Amino acid sequence: MAATELKAQARTGVGKGAARALRRQGLIPAVIYGDKKPPVPVTISYNEAMKRIYAGGFLSHVITLDVDGEKHRVIPRDYQLDPVKDFPLHVDFLRIGAGSRLNVQVHVTFINEEQSPGIKRGGVLNIVHHTLDLNCPADAIPDHVTIDLTGLDVGDSIHIGAVQLPPGVQPHTHEADLTVATIVAPSGMRSEEGEAGAAESAAEGEAKE
Repeated sequence: MAATELKAQARTGVGKGAARALRRQGLIPAVIYGDKKPPVPVTISYNEAMKRIYAGGFLSHVITLDVDGEKHRVIPRDYQLDPVKDFPLHVDFLRIGAGSRLNVQVHVTFINEEQSPGIKRGGVLNIVHHTLDLNCPADAIPDHVTIDLTGLDVGDSIHIGAVQLPPGVQPHTHEADLTVATIVAPSGMRSEEGEAGAAESAAEGEAKE
């Protein structure tokens, strides 16, 4: 994933009053921290922050933050939104040192639904996790993880251990083999199977009598 660049300016004022004054100017207070260096208070454009946050994947994109000509390689680690109006109030950026690895949430995409026998028969793709918690080299954070549905039938499950991840990328989860998605039967098929099972049980009961 290539790093994009974002302009920023150093700031000296702190506190709620200073933050409100910045927002009136179309700026958002932010801070750069980490990599065993002192935190650097900065401001970024409100419009740029809005655009990047609502574009999706904001917390998994490496950014080159240009602070008055001095460039910092960072990744957004957190942001605060106004609880009523949903506009950004503050952003935290984490510095990325050489050889850093990061835990990030990466979006999952599914392909070849038309090659899934289960979906062809009317089965439904039940997505358990739309994103995966992954440990990645800071220089190689994937934009997304692709899962191929070819050959999957009703009742099949996709576990993270079977997902092909890019080189150097590892799952970061406490579950031994996290279920990402399953192919489930549609309600009509389940009803038919239930009725067939009941009829079979009844027939077996009659045979025993």
